[in-house]
Amino acid sequence: MKKELLKELEKQLLAEKERLTKELSEFAKRNPKNIEDWNAEFQNIGDKEDENAEEVNAFSTNLTLERTLEATLRDAEKALDKIKKGTYGICKYCNKEIDEKRLRARPSSGSCVECKKKFTQEL
Repeated sequence: MKKELLKELEKQLLAEKERLTKELSEFAKRNPKNIEDWNAEFQNIGDKEDENAEEVNAFSTNLTLERTLEATLRDAEKALDKIKKGTYGICKYCNKEIDEKRLRARPSSGSCVECKKKFTQEL
């Protein structure tokens, strides 16, 4: 892989990591026992019945969002770790180089398009 492309993708991954961390910190706190884990906070809006329902709804939404953002953050961190180890851009299934177009579209990709299709059964 070209050094210029690698630097460009690393820059994108670092920006993505920063954005995700900021977004998570708006409604969740890091688990002190596991810094990779975030915990959505339960908002206290009020004591009325409709306010309690709103609290539960907001928490449910935040919990789903937390899981999605955490997974995306883990993918970005894994990709950055692979850059450090010199294994970035190699498919975790077939060990072939991942196409540049795929990496530009999704820098945190850990698999090539063909293996991803097989893995998700999109044949």
